[in-house]
Amino acid sequence: MRRRFAVLLIVIGAALTLVAGGRYARGWYRRDQLRQRWAELAAKADVASARALVDGVRGESLSVGSPVARLVISRIGLDEIVVEGVGADELNAAPGHLPGSALPGVTGNSVISAHRDRHFHRLGDVQVGDTIETETRQQRDRWVVVQRRVIDEHTPALFSATTPTLTLTTCWPIRYLGSAPDRLVLTARPIAKNSHTRDL
Repeated sequence: MRRRFAVLLIVIGAALTLVAGGRYARGWYRRDQLRQRWAELAAKADVASARALVDGVRGESLSVGSPVARLVISRIGLDEIVVEGVGADELNAAPGHLPGSALPGVTGNSVISAHRDRHFHRLGDVQVGDTIETETRQQRDRWVVVQRRVIDEHTPALFSATTPTLTLTTCWPIRYLGSAPDRLVLTARPIAKNSHTRDL
């Protein structure tokens, strides 16, 4: 009887490991697809920008799951393609851009979120004064982190902005077993082209 119970536990453990491993594998595969797609979009960026100028189009319609930006934080070795959407599938593959928020570099608050055990697993090492780089199909921007705060799950983390603002969020504490109860929120402002700040 004990032997059967032990075998049953091993089978259940193996099944759970396969499910979790499969989810991570799908995320890595999707991440590679996003990098390839981003490279294709970058190659067409000049044509798209010219067409937007001719048509007088300032923004564009973004479909959930499509790559919208590149996010680089050299201090923590992060270089990721950001997708539109913050659903389970999107966040499994990449950091997600909150639909309805501004794109990086555009007037307004651009909100990007990711899982603490995946793409933002070192976000806790980023401090005020550190720099971030973003790239969209329209522009590249450098940002400086101006605020770092930890809030509870009931405190609103998002806010509107009348100037370009970048907000990165993840669950907190990062190295916590179970559902992390709080949120880490980093706020960054664009760096003027002739400004100097701490390099990463």
